[in-house]
Amino acid sequence: MEYGAAYRLQQEIEAARKAGTGADTLLLVEHPHVLTLGRRATQEAVLASPETLEARGVALFETNRGGRATYHGLGQLVGYPIINLSPDREDVHRYVRELEEALIRTLADFGIEGFRIKGLTGVHTARGKVAAIGVHISRWVTTHGFALNVNTDLGFFDLIIACEGEPVTSMHELLGGELPLSKVEDRLIARFAEVFEMTLEDEYVNA
Repeated sequence: MEYGAAYRLQQEIEAARKAGTGADTLLLVEHPHVLTLGRRATQEAVLASPETLEARGVALFETNRGGRATYHGLGQLVGYPIINLSPDREDVHRYVRELEEALIRTLADFGIEGFRIKGLTGVHTARGKVAAIGVHISRWVTTHGFALNVNTDLGFFDLIIACEGEPVTSMHELLGGELPLSKVEDRLIARFAEVFEMTLEDEYVNA
């Protein structure tokens, strides 16, 4: 799903959640090549010229999420939780730690040891950062979220200074082979529901 379309969908679900007419929702998507700049990012974080980005088919968006610059693309599982943290989870740091926990448990299901690094956001491995997190919270309803590198072409990260400049890796690189994205989605959905103590409404929709 194109990044702008996904953002508009988030906004629609966010508005319904704030109005009390919508349910807590986890969107899982793949994006065409796109660079996004969070609130702490500057244009200097983009190392490639506009001409280079156009030639490689990479879009650029400024967003209202936290964090710096990141890349989204095919083979990467991007998650947008649109959930109401009130009244029981009104703690931004707890929310981010719980996103990390869901990702760490998902990685463990595939035999990958993921961990936190003090002072940094996201999930790391011995070979680099495998998942980035950048969120926005308004009236305790969340948007934006996380990006897990599954079969991601890591070469596109060379276009930016990613997050805090850490090296990046992918599940594909760590395991030495491509993974079916649907299997990672299934485990991530289960682990997300587990960490956030939620029950799934029937089967999730694969739109």
